[in-house]
Amino acid sequence: MSMTYIVAGFAVGLLVGMTGVGGGSLMTPLLTLLFGVSPSVAVGTDLAFASITKGAGTITHRFNRTVQWPIVGRLCLGALPAALLTTLALREFGALDKEIGLVIRYSIAGSVLLTVVALLFRGKLLAWINAHPDRQLKGRPLAAATIVSGAVLGVLVTVSSIGAGAIGATLLVFLYPKLTPAEVAGTDIAYAVPLTAIAAAGHWWLGSIDWMLLLTLLVGSVPGITLGAMASRAVPERFLRALLATTLTGVAAKLVF
Repeated sequence: MSMTYIVAGFAVGLLVGMTGVGGGSLMTPLLTLLFGVSPSVAVGTDLAFASITKGAGTITHRFNRTVQWPIVGRLCLGALPAALLTTLALREFGALDKEIGLVIRYSIAGSVLLTVVALLFRGKLLAWINAHPDRQLKGRPLAAATIVSGAVLGVLVTVSSIGAGAIGATLLVFLYPKLTPAEVAGTDIAYAVPLTAIAAAGHWWLGSIDWMLLLTLLVGSVPGITLGAMASRAVPERFLRALLATTLTGVAAKLVF
């Protein structure tokens, strides 16, 4: 079984390396549907997985100076307290209970569908924003909207482990359209590190992390991400995003039905 987990980690890592998104959106449903891991343990293990991999990514983006730290601070101001409160709520209502497991399962499905929407309509959203510069937020309203967005992402990520990638990046594009693609990616990854770390620590406290599973997934994902990044230039981005959106739509349907 450990070899199967390594292969799964490699496959997800390969896709993440090629597209830049899809880690939590694929890993958590994969653990739940294919391997029969309980939803809460799948979420907790994936959060620990994400905090490690995104931490490595942040170091690279920091050296490349593609992280907008003031934006990271605003996002964390909303996301980190939301993650802590959500963890306490899971503790209060029983994160490992069957009923809560069902809620988490549907939350995963909903987060996956939001990721699909973010993937498919991100380009059109950016075009609309650029065509209507008068409607862009500035100053205090922009700062407040960033903090609120962080809080929403904090709840979403803690419950489902999904949302920090494609959904977070789409919100950044909407709020800060002047950021370069590299800055969007770097800022998105940087704020997600403390968020996923705190959420993972909360799930550790709840007893919903499988450490051996985490280790085997990392063994497969590290070479997968490396090879995916190398292959990304050879495969059209539109094709990859369409493939990812189709796969995630199928995953969401399977989770619900």
